Amino acid sequence: MQLRLTLLVFILLSFPISLLAKVLNGFNIDNASVPLHLIQRGGPPKDGIPALNQPEFIKGKDAKFMRAQDIVLGLQVSDVVKAYPIRILNWHEIVNDQFGGTRYVISYCPLCGSGMAFLSQPTGELEALDFGVSGLLYNSDVLMYDRKTESLWSQIHGEAIAGASVGSKLKQVPLTLSRWSNWLARHPDSLVLSTNTGYQRDYQRDPYAGYGKNAAIYFPVANQAPNEYHPKEMVLGFKVEQSTIAFPFSELSQLTGLKHGFELAGSRYFVHWDSDNQSAWITNDKGKTQSSTLLFWFAWYAFYPDTKVYKLKESDSQVDPK
Repeated sequence: MQLRLTLLVFILLSFPISLLAKVLNGFNIDNASVPLHLIQRGGPPKDGIPALNQPEFIKGKDAKFMRAQDIVLGLQVSDVVKAYPIRILNWHEIVNDQFGGTRYVISYCPLCGSGMAFLSQPTGELEALDFGVSGLLYNSDVLMYDRKTESLWSQIHGEAIAGASVGSKLKQVPLTLSRWSNWLARHPDSLVLSTNTGYQRDYQRDPYAGYGKNAAIYFPVANQAPNEYHPKEMVLGFKVEQSTIAFPFSELSQLTGLKHGFELAGSRYFVHWDSDNQSAWITNDKGKTQSSTLLFWFAWYAFYPDTKVYKLKESDSQVDPK
């Protein structure tokens, strides 16, 4: 018996540590800062959904492939304006881009309906990173990975949740969601991401057609959203320090004015509703646009179950905790 025990210990000590590690899609998640059972394979392998690393852009007025009703994510940095069509992002999810020498990562998760942009240089770090699609999900949301350390990054949290960079954060920058016709009218000099991506994809086809109307959630999440709203109702999620608030579109659509004020964490903000484009954004009391996230209700609640929810009353609006 003692001999068997000694032999077992010897075998375990001799076994390569890398083979004992918890690995998914080639990523070591032993030091994950989130529950391991919520990190799931989404189906495709690492880079099975190819990020765009050298994106090509054309002038918006020359983009004959764009339709007036197409939804785009718009990013403006100084005088440079770019649009990223959702029907291209559906196939690639990540665009590594730059504005005036500063690098950004534009990300979109079709399963959560979440479009977000970040500075590619993590807070406090000196070097910008390139990101790819890991093929893994956390809370049904895309997990990006950086090609330098192969750490996994939660899109909605904007934070590394496993790997050498665990705990590092990315700085979110404001994105605008708009219909193409409206975006081009407001930004006639806008560039738009070209379909000349180097990959053979049918950008006229939506691989997730019908998903946004279906109540089913295909991957486990930490917190099930109350059924007061459809799981995939679009909400505008906003976070300040440790306080969060969600603005369901069904509530915003009842606004009689262009904006309504609210307070969060002791500061005054304004939510703006654009009924024509079915979009919303947040400004502070000085009129500066704040970073926020448009996404499905179930996804916001999965990450922020203590969120407040904006509700419109008959004569005015108030924030109700949920």
